[in-house]
Amino acid sequence: MAFSLDHLLVIGISSRALFDLEAEETIFQNQGLDAYRQHQLENENAVLKPGAGYSLVKALLKLNSLTPGHRLVEVVIMSRNSSETSLRIFNSIEHYGLDISRAALSGGAPLTPYLQAFNISLFLSLHEDDVQAAINSGVASALLYQLPENAADLEQIRIAFDGDAVIFSDESERIYQEQGIEAFEAHERANAKQPLPAGPFARLLVALSYLQNNFKTPDGRAFPLRTALVTARSSPAHERVIRTLRAWNIAIDETFFMGGVNKSAVLAAFQPHMFFDDQHGHCIKAASVVPTGRVPIKQDLAQ
Repeated sequence: MAFSLDHLLVIGISSRALFDLEAEETIFQNQGLDAYRQHQLENENAVLKPGAGYSLVKALLKLNSLTPGHRLVEVVIMSRNSSETSLRIFNSIEHYGLDISRAALSGGAPLTPYLQAFNISLFLSLHEDDVQAAINSGVASALLYQLPENAADLEQIRIAFDGDAVIFSDESERIYQEQGIEAFEAHERANAKQPLPAGPFARLLVALSYLQNNFKTPDGRAFPLRTALVTARSSPAHERVIRTLRAWNIAIDETFFMGGVNKSAVLAAFQPHMFFDDQHGHCIKAASVVPTGRVPIKQDLAQ
């Protein structure tokens, strides 16, 4: 019987995001493909260290153990490697006991056409071109930053999101950037009861909320997944956010309206496996304390 990826939370992750391949990336950039290929072949039995997305993937895969016989999460390696140079990746997956059996190895070709083919819900990579192309194609995607020192590895899965241009569209963010804070607040007051348009990560948040609401651990406890919204918004722009989540029938576990205050201290206290934000400045600060991914703005390719 054919295996279907429908109705699963499918994470597509590049090999460089799953494992620490920075030394290998340097070889590729400075010495070329042949040197990279030779290095990987000579070291294919050398286990790679965990990379920026490893903890999140490991935590999400644990969800499959909560519902025996019913998978909730699937992870697919999405790499521009060839099959010849990928054995080291698979050997490292086996070493860490990761339940990953599927891969798309494009041999240098763009990965975007294969995201829809594998029904990818979230794509994680350290290659900005691939992430931007994925966002442009409508797939929730993030460019990962290098791991902070002493990153936490909690049993409970924790994921934190920025609001505008991540969960919600960048409509209000554009008003703030182009017209300033007063115009932004006036717009949000006038539209407080009008739900915000969905952003690139809205469908992912809906999927996570579905898992929280419909599955329990074997002992009947709440699902071991916790979400947080950490947004630069504050009053009076808070109301539209609350009403939007209510309209979507989503309850985020923890919400922080920061009002422009640095998010890092709150993120360090929440300790997410990953924080998603759209602004590089916010991500740089956050990446010093928690695993972080930047969500690029969708580009209008018709222009």
